[in-house]
Amino acid sequence: MSKTTHTTPSASEPRAFEPEFITGLKAIFEEKIVFNQVLGLKVTSLRPDGVTGRIDMKPELVGHYAYNRIHGGVISAGLDAMGGLAVMAAIGAKHMDEPPEQRLHRFGKLGTIDLRIDYLRPGIGSHFELRANVLRLGSRVASTRMEFLGPDGEIMSAGAAAYIVS
Repeated sequence: MSKTTHTTPSASEPRAFEPEFITGLKAIFEEKIVFNQVLGLKVTSLRPDGVTGRIDMKPELVGHYAYNRIHGGVISAGLDAMGGLAVMAAIGAKHMDEPPEQRLHRFGKLGTIDLRIDYLRPGIGSHFELRANVLRLGSRVASTRMEFLGPDGEIMSAGAAAYIVS
């Protein structure tokens, strides 16, 4: 006989986003930020505590022709974009008392003010996963940490960034 347990989310556990907020934020990120289309950057997970994306390798992203290695600029731009998306998610989570449409208008002043990328391994693979989370969301600046992983889940690059939020 199995025992069923019911748990209620704790106060420290972030509430899940509404489908309208997720759809709206994905549209901003994947359609309105046209450069993300150039990279082929797609959102795979959007949570208040972190975001995940994916880039499929394609010939336009090659940085080293002999090894079919992804260009370092793609890695840097992808991690920067994901850090910004993590900040958007954190801002959205901070204002859950507002309707989704109102929260989606809070990102107008968001911009990168500092970015550091460490290239740890060659970017070779059929696709890549990008992860980001916010370390601190202040009233003016947010700090993030990001990872760029290969198809096997091995970390290839790591990043940290600061974003202006007001």
